[in-house]
Amino acid sequence: MKTNGIVVGYDGSPEARRAVEWAAAEAGRLGCTLRIVTTYEVTWPGAYYAAAAEQLDAARQAAAALVAEIAAEVRQLRPTIDLEGVTVAASAAATLLDHGDAGAQLLVVGNRGAGGLTNLLLGSVSQQVATHAKVPVAIVRGRPDPSIGPVVAGVDGSASGDTALGVAFEAARARGRVLVAVRAYPEEGGVETVERAALEESLATWRTKYPDVPVAPQVAAGRPAAVLVDASRTATLLVVGSRGHGGFAGLLLGSVGQQLMHHADCPVIIAH
Repeated sequence: MKTNGIVVGYDGSPEARRAVEWAAAEAGRLGCTLRIVTTYEVTWPGAYYAAAAEQLDAARQAAAALVAEIAAEVRQLRPTIDLEGVTVAASAAATLLDHGDAGAQLLVVGNRGAGGLTNLLLGSVSQQVATHAKVPVAIVRGRPDPSIGPVVAGVDGSASGDTALGVAFEAARARGRVLVAVRAYPEEGGVETVERAALEESLATWRTKYPDVPVAPQVAAGRPAAVLVDASRTATLLVVGSRGHGGFAGLLLGSVGQQLMHHADCPVIIAH
């Protein structure tokens, strides 16, 4: 499999449609290709009987029609995008992860779904992809149209947090937005001046690389997830690392990252 650019899962659900719309806008901003993927499977008992071939053909045709319809809509709205719609006879999570392994720069999923991408619900396909992907994963959720506001990045000084900063700076530049870099620390410990100095240190290299991106550093006392969920209410995008330490202790999917996937009020990118 050869792929690059952005890959988004689609199953016909309203949440998946939002994910496709967001992915198309992102592809337009970044000037990269967009691949829309619909998966299909035939499960027991059909697979054990003569009807299996007919069921598989029907599933294939339904998936092809589904992806062709959404691809046509996207082409009409964004004719300049290099777009491809594909169907795959496999499980949704494995298919999207395979695309990540094959070179996709970003995987995009909705926060829940149905149909071809069966159970595209946090804790299922979205959870699996966000947890195991080797490339950044965007979970499209939150407000219906988070088109205004800054890009927010969670910063903790870890290698994963530094990866998130790189993704966040690129996203802010592509959107022409301010980057709000947030470092949280425990209310019962930490000194604001020390935390602010640590934040500035994390930002130094990226400020030099992206001199055209305005940055608003913020430190806040409180639990990392709560601080970031609060920031997401006015953000256009929230970017965090897949795991962290220090101020964002335990920023691992299933912990802070999982809370953001469930409760953020804007799309979230988990930056692997």
